[in-house]
Amino acid sequence: MTDEGRRAGSLDSRHERVPPPRSRRGKRSPYGLPRQEHAPSDVISGASTYAALDLGTNNCRLLVARPTHDSFRVIDAFSRIIRLGEGVSHSGRISDAAVSRAIEALAICRDKMRNRGVTRARLIATEACRAAQNGVEFRARIAEEVGLELEIIDRETEATLAATGCTPLIDPQAEGVVLFDIGGGSSELVRLERSSPSRNGPPLPKIKAWVSLPVGVVTLAERHGGRTVTRETYAAMIAEVGAFVDRFVAEHGALPAAGMHLLGTSGTVTTIAGVHLELRRYERRRVDGCWMGGNEVTRVIERLLAWSYEERVANGCIGAERADLVLAGCAILDAIRRAFPCGRLRVADRGLREGRVVQMMRADGVWERDARAP
Repeated sequence: MTDEGRRAGSLDSRHERVPPPRSRRGKRSPYGLPRQEHAPSDVISGASTYAALDLGTNNCRLLVARPTHDSFRVIDAFSRIIRLGEGVSHSGRISDAAVSRAIEALAICRDKMRNRGVTRARLIATEACRAAQNGVEFRARIAEEVGLELEIIDRETEATLAATGCTPLIDPQAEGVVLFDIGGGSSELVRLERSSPSRNGPPLPKIKAWVSLPVGVVTLAERHGGRTVTRETYAAMIAEVGAFVDRFVAEHGALPAAGMHLLGTSGTVTTIAGVHLELRRYERRRVDGCWMGGNEVTRVIERLLAWSYEERVANGCIGAERADLVLAGCAILDAIRRAFPCGRLRVADRGLREGRVVQMMRADGVWERDARAP
């Protein structure tokens, strides 16, 4: 590891690999990629192998990638729902059960990084670690037991990373977009202008305004309930979120619907897309980048509201790990849609991890060096 890699997330050799028991939480495998013994032809020769880990309130996600001539190629990934922030809004602390789930998931991520020969890594933690009274204690325990040093990022960095990861999905003909990232403990809104084409790597985001809303699917579901959601409960969730969104609109102004579109990254919006596409099980390749009209989004949300908790569990794109959270996410989305009534939504199964990988590669100058190569 480089010095920066060690500061941001070391792979401590003292920690031997112990195969952890399989968890029933988080059954999506967003990048189901086989091991590649030889680098694909589009990977830049001699370049480092990069890793970005995103430890959120609800999910633990890892991305391992190598730079290509204009972007990067994913060579390994991991995603699991661990609900690190479960109960933090009530107790103020990360629970022992959540710590155990995090240790199990992070040990898998550590082993993947070792096995892939990662030389540059940034390991970030977000709202749960920012809010918990025992966040420092949690980080120390992860460093001691797993050998990874987590970096707690602020809300502005979180919004910037989401924008960096999702900018390639902006319609190049659009005047601008409203990007939203519905998280477990917070949700980010980012107004983006049209990006200029880049000759070296993915396009850079042009952020006009941003806000971090202090609500996410875990915190909202804990306050209002997630298993049985009546129309009245759903309306109350929209109203709670809408108060925060309206402040953002009041400060930065409404948007003309013409020439704009929404761009969503979160488990909520990818679940909605999976249900819309009638997928028997989640398929990232069909969801990432797909377009949905406003009426199509509304129809899916109406279906989800009509389903019982058991019916949501039975859906292959939702399952037991998301069934009590998905309607809270839909309420956050509906509050955003009411404030920004754009006719089109593009779905992104990408975000903070991809943004961090792009930032590291750009900081290392991999695309500039490649452009100068004969």
